[in-house]
Amino acid sequence: MSVFTKIINGEIPSYKVAENEKFYAFLDINPNAKGHTLVVPKEEVNKLFDLDEETFNELMIFSRKIAIAIEKGVPCKRIGMSVIGLEVPHVHVHLIPLQAMEDIQFIKKVKLQPEEFEAIAKAISDNL
Repeated sequence: MSVFTKIINGEIPSYKVAENEKFYAFLDINPNAKGHTLVVPKEEVNKLFDLDEETFNELMIFSRKIAIAIEKGVPCKRIGMSVIGLEVPHVHVHLIPLQAMEDIQFIKKVKLQPEEFEAIAKAISDNL
């Protein structure tokens, strides 16, 4: 069972942004930028292109809604999207508020306090 499945099941706490019957969006606890959000399917599938076509398309549609809400709730120039999937064997889309190209490189991290995570999650959720 992946760490993301444990988050979805409530076994590990998260700063939830949104959820529906198939997908779960939450703030990355080791973010590249304030508002860095992960979108995951509730079904544990290792690789993005192993998703069936319908789930893949629905994941992109759900991710788009979250990205639009992030852009409204978190000051940034645009939202970057990355799907790498090497760290956790569970499909996940990174939605990252960008100020510069470096923000998507996963080399510089931002440290936030729990209150900041809560405020950011609320700012995004309020814009859905």
